[in-house]
Amino acid sequence: MPNGSLSLPARLYLLAWDTTKLKVTGATYLPHLVRAGALTELAQRRLLADVDGIATPTDPDGRTGDPVLDGLLELVEESRPHRWKTWVSLRAHVTLDAVRAQLAASGYLRAEKKRVLGLFPSVEYELAGVAVVDGLREEARQVLEGPVPVDEVSEREAALVALAASAELHTLLSGSERRQYKERLEALTERTGATTPALRKAIQEVRTAVAVAITTSGVPGN
Repeated sequence: MPNGSLSLPARLYLLAWDTTKLKVTGATYLPHLVRAGALTELAQRRLLADVDGIATPTDPDGRTGDPVLDGLLELVEESRPHRWKTWVSLRAHVTLDAVRAQLAASGYLRAEKKRVLGLFPSVEYELAGVAVVDGLREEARQVLEGPVPVDEVSEREAALVALAASAELHTLLSGSERRQYKERLEALTERTGATTPALRKAIQEVRTAVAVAITTSGVPGN
C-alpha cells in the first residue's frame, strides 16, 4: 500500500505512534479517533450523508475498495439508524482492529500472535515503518503551521489535522500549540466540509464526539 493511498483512519492511527519510544499513545480513546477518521472519509467521499442528524449510506452498491472503510459502510448499512456521535464509539474496536490488520499486511506494522494467560489468542503490534510515520507527521505539521492558505489545503488533509487536534494527539501537537494555532485549527475544521453545509455539520459532530470521548476517558492525549 503506497503511503499516498493510506486512508484517513490509517493515517490517524500511525500518527498516534511515538517514534522515539516506539509505542502507540492514547490507547483508551484511539478506537474513537480511528472510527472518526473512517466516518469522515466516508462522508467526504459522499458514501455517507447527514439525514436529520443520522449517518445514512447514499448508495447500497457504493464501495471504496478499502476493506476498512467498506467494512464500516457495511456495518452502518446493516445496523439500525444512529447519529454520527453514536457511530464514533459504537463497536469502534472493529474499525481499529481492521486498520491494524491492514497496516500489518502492508508492512507498516509487525504483528506477533500471543496467548493471554496461555489460553486466549491475542495479537500485539510493533511499528515497522518509523520513517513513514515521521514523514506523515512532518506533512501534517506543514498543514498545521502553514504557509499554505487553508483554502488551498485539501479537505482530507484538513480533516487529518483537525481530528488529531480534537483528540489532543500529543505526537502531532502539544497543548500549547493547540492554543497557539487555535484560529488555524478552526479554519481547518471548516475546510473539512467545505463543499456542503450538511457535510460540514456531520464532520463537526464527529469531531465533537471525539473530544467528548477524550474527556470522559479521563486519559488526555498529552
